[in-house]
Amino acid sequence: MTVPAWRPMAEVDIDAVERIAALIHPSFHERPEIFVERLALFPAGSLIADDRGEPVGYAVAHPWRLGKPPALDSLLGAIPSEADCLYLHDVAILPRARGRQLTERLVQRLRDLAAALDLGRLALTSVNSTAAMWARYGFATVAPDAALAAKLATYGEDAVYMETP
Repeated sequence: MTVPAWRPMAEVDIDAVERIAALIHPSFHERPEIFVERLALFPAGSLIADDRGEPVGYAVAHPWRLGKPPALDSLLGAIPSEADCLYLHDVAILPRARGRQLTERLVQRLRDLAAALDLGRLALTSVNSTAAMWARYGFATVAPDAALAAKLATYGEDAVYMETP
């Protein structure tokens, strides 16, 4: 059994990203333009999990502000100059590729990228009851203020905002 590897995303991967997103996150549809923009704004954070030439997952991360995740299906316009974290906007791995250390390697890659950019922390919004899984990788739940709670509500009732210390 081969081990899938993370590689940089290219625009030709957007169709595969959309297919994977539709399977893994059917309740959280985002337009293709969202992925195209994230790739253009911050290519280093747009990754494909590749298994012998076949995309089996993707991840999209970008510099952002702690406690202020972008709204679902919204264009960023630009990366904020005052960014203080690397925000993991989305990750999706097909079931057949799970259990093959993709998440562990992704989190380490993002930690290294954040350190190289002098961004001390990682942040994400956990959905689909994955908070316990993210906690295993060092993420902790942050109690939301009213603005963050309203934004989290658009992601579903189990959405949790998390950061690394």
